[in-house]
Amino acid sequence: MTRPIPPVARREPKSITQLGRTRVDDYAWMKDDNWKDVLRDPKVLRADIREHLEAENAYTKALLDDPTRALQDALFAEMKGRIKEDDSSVPASDGAWDYYVRYEIGAEHPVHGRRPRGRTDGEVVLLDEEALSKGKAFFQVGAAHHSPDHRLYAWAADEQGSEYYTIRIKDLATGEALPFEIESAYGDFTFSPDSQWLFWIWRDENARPSKVFRRPARGGEDTLVYEEADDGMFLGVGTTSDDSHIVIHVGNQETTELWLIPAADPTRPPFVAEPRRVGVKYELDHWTDRWVIRTNDDDAVDFKLVASTAEIPAKSSWTDFVAHQPGHYVTGFAAYAGHLVRLERVNANDRIVVMARGGGEHEIVFDEEACALSLSGGYEYDTPVTRFIYQSPTTPRQWFDYDMTSRERTLRKTQEIPSGHDPARYVARRLMAKAADGAEVPITVLMLKDTPLDGSAPLLLYGYGAYGHAMEPSFSIRNLSLVDRGWIWATAHVRGGSDKGWGWFLDGRKEKKPNSFTDFIACAEHLDAKGYGKAGRMVAYGGSAGGMLMGAIANLRPDLWAGVIAAVPFVDVLNTMSDTTLPLTPPEWPEWGNPLEDAAAYDTIAAYSPYDQVSAKPYPPVLATGGLSDPRVTYWEPEKWVAKLRQFSTAGAPILLKINMDAGHGGASGRFDFLKEIALDYAFAIWAVDRGWE
Repeated sequence: MTRPIPPVARREPKSITQLGRTRVDDYAWMKDDNWKDVLRDPKVLRADIREHLEAENAYTKALLDDPTRALQDALFAEMKGRIKEDDSSVPASDGAWDYYVRYEIGAEHPVHGRRPRGRTDGEVVLLDEEALSKGKAFFQVGAAHHSPDHRLYAWAADEQGSEYYTIRIKDLATGEALPFEIESAYGDFTFSPDSQWLFWIWRDENARPSKVFRRPARGGEDTLVYEEADDGMFLGVGTTSDDSHIVIHVGNQETTELWLIPAADPTRPPFVAEPRRVGVKYELDHWTDRWVIRTNDDDAVDFKLVASTAEIPAKSSWTDFVAHQPGHYVTGFAAYAGHLVRLERVNANDRIVVMARGGGEHEIVFDEEACALSLSGGYEYDTPVTRFIYQSPTTPRQWFDYDMTSRERTLRKTQEIPSGHDPARYVARRLMAKAADGAEVPITVLMLKDTPLDGSAPLLLYGYGAYGHAMEPSFSIRNLSLVDRGWIWATAHVRGGSDKGWGWFLDGRKEKKPNSFTDFIACAEHLDAKGYGKAGRMVAYGGSAGGMLMGAIANLRPDLWAGVIAAVPFVDVLNTMSDTTLPLTPPEWPEWGNPLEDAAAYDTIAAYSPYDQVSAKPYPPVLATGGLSDPRVTYWEPEKWVAKLRQFSTAGAPILLKINMDAGHGGASGRFDFLKEIALDYAFAIWAVDRGWE
């Protein structure tokens, strides 16, 4: 069969001079000048750009459909078969009610419900996402909360994928929606503890959260509560665990500032807890008679807990509560009337520590070599019970209620795998690769127990490495479809994440960003040396900032990979970080550097930016994906990158682009539709290793 011919993008050289440096961008035309309107209404996309994207989608379909359609269908069926279609969450109690979400068989989206506490009957439907999604190509709910008095239910819905949300509120006595909507909202909001007010966040014309408003919960005029002047800050809003304060969170990757409003006086102007200082992060909660603050101040790289009994918890009132311990990264904490629970990460594994109000602490212990723990939260403060989730690459999620006084665990739910899952068939291992500078980079490996370690097994190596996000050794119903076919799934815990603490993140950002790329390559080489993989039979996989990682390692070591999968890849780094109209540019300068004002930052980014570093090399097969409504990684980044890869690649391997014309950063919004996108990725991986394109 004759191989389809890929689209050839026209080249329109655009010269860009910045800080005395000049670059030429042949594909700048792919960015629609009208891109802000496209986020809200993709139909207004410029005709020539739409034509090119549709041609790219058609080429990808033509190349992959015949050889992989049956495989994609099988992968999708397997992954869907591991989902309990009529699943429901463990109910969370609040007063007289138990709140939960549940799915009906065949539904893409859940139903939010409640029933009288401790009972299994008497359901009240709060929100039926499936019904609201009908007829819409995209539908996603952000925050969804009941009011503290249990009389209202509010939710934020995005119907485009652009992350502009509309907030609606339902009267639970009548079952009717209140006759108003809040448009151009962020997907985050909170009720005041007295249930009289809704605090919400406005997204401006650049899709940035910039103002906090207060509105009467049953309708009325909005009052501006807080306005952020710095384009580089994100906003969030919530309440303390004891409902004593409303909290406005202001921050970026390296600096935070919190503003407080006493719940007893919710219309009072907010006051700052501790003024922002560049490089200092803090978060706080109120623990009955004191504030507890998690911070990296005073060189506490892996964070510590401090306490304050002052009305305004400024730094001058802080005293050490849980001292900084290098290598024990305090990732978060939860406050209850009689206990404080903190989550720590030590060498890429989680641990939970429970502290009693009267003194003394203990750890909740698990035995697996690589596992993940998370605090599940809850509505009630005056309770001895906390909830956490345990999982590992071989063990499905388990929800435990834990009595912090008696130390008794109650298993509330185990993730059910309808098609069957036997953990004994698999083995998860933790390996350590030596980076070029001597750093030990963890690798989590999942495989069948009888998988040979002689390099014959195909291997998928996944990575991210940005923003301090850790790649938890979690359970995935998706990864098993490759592992069951004899693949080895490996996750590289590279610098830029917080897998080994906050210092691990600091060593993979700004001028140290290249560590993320060389760490990933070191992991691939280590896996090769130990027989887990073999150069040319490994597929690299990452998304968003992990897509940048994919672009960089394809430039640095194209010979290692049978294929590269880059989902919504942030690859046009220099241009994006130089465009202040884009939603995430100013907020992300602390992560990447500011190439508009800092020549050293410009040179660092230019030296690794995947799009700018594409050159004549034998690139392996590449699958890049994106979303037309994506405000985070805009559609033109993968579009431009693919065009340039095709222009320069000397290997003749296929370079593919798949743009979802009805979605944003997260891809398809439905739980099953999303699996079809993953099935395409995995089918591409198998096809690439088998060299089905030749």
